Amino acid sequence: MSTDAASEAATSLPAPSGAMVRRNSGEQVALYLRRLIFDGHLRQGDRVPQDEIAHVLGVSRIPVREALLSLEREGWVTIRPHRGAFIGALDEAAVRDHYALYGLIYGFAVRRAAERSTPELVERLAATCAELDGEDDPAIVSRLTRHFDRLILETASSPRLRAVLRGMVGIVPGNFFALVPGSIAVERTGSKAILEAIRRHDAEQATEAYATMLRRQGDLVADLFTSRGLFPGPGA
Repeated sequence: MSTDAASEAATSLPAPSGAMVRRNSGEQVALYLRRLIFDGHLRQGDRVPQDEIAHVLGVSRIPVREALLSLEREGWVTIRPHRGAFIGALDEAAVRDHYALYGLIYGFAVRRAAERSTPELVERLAATCAELDGEDDPAIVSRLTRHFDRLILETASSPRLRAVLRGMVGIVPGNFFALVPGSIAVERTGSKAILEAIRRHDAEQATEAYATMLRRQGDLVADLFTSRGLFPGPGA
C-alpha cells in the first residue's frame, strides 16, 4: 500500500483516546485495537488493518506485531501465517473466567489483609468506602477503587502477587465504570462487604466478598459484550 493510500485508509479509523497516555507503544496498540473491537469498528472475521493502525498511532509495524501477539493470547485476534491477523470470536466463558481469576487473586490478597488487619487499615478502607458511597463520576470511582485495592495489596505484602496482577490485562478498553452499566453499584456494595469482613478479621468472608464482587462485575461485562454482538451467535 502506498503512503498516500495508507493515509487515506487511516482516516476511516477513529483517533486514539487519552487513555493511551503513558503506555509503551505495544500497549498503546493493544488498547487501541481492543477499543476498535469494543466499539464495533472491527468485527469477528475482519482482517486487522495493520498499516492503517500504525499510521493512526504514529508507530512502526513492530509494536503492532507485538500487540497482535498479545491479543492472540487473550483471544481477541487470530494470526494466520502468510495471511495476516483477523478478529477472533470472543468466548463468553473466557470473559467470565477472567473476572473469576481476578476474584481468586484478590481473594488471596484480602485473606492476608484480613489476618493482618489493623485499626488504621480499617479506618482507611472505611474512608474510601464513604467516598464511594453516592459517587457517580466514573473517573473518581476508578481512582477510589484503585486506592481500595492498593490498600489491600500493600497489607498483603506479596511481591509475587503484584507480579501476577501485572500479567493480567483488563478486558474492557477504557474506564471500566464509564463503560459498564451497573458496575459502580456493584463496586459500592462489594467494597462495603469486604470492609465489614476485614473489620471482623473474618478472612473467609472477606475472600468470598471479593470473589462475589468480581464475579458480578464479570456478569455485567458478559452482558455488555452480548449486547454489543461481541460474542458469536448460536451455531457460529
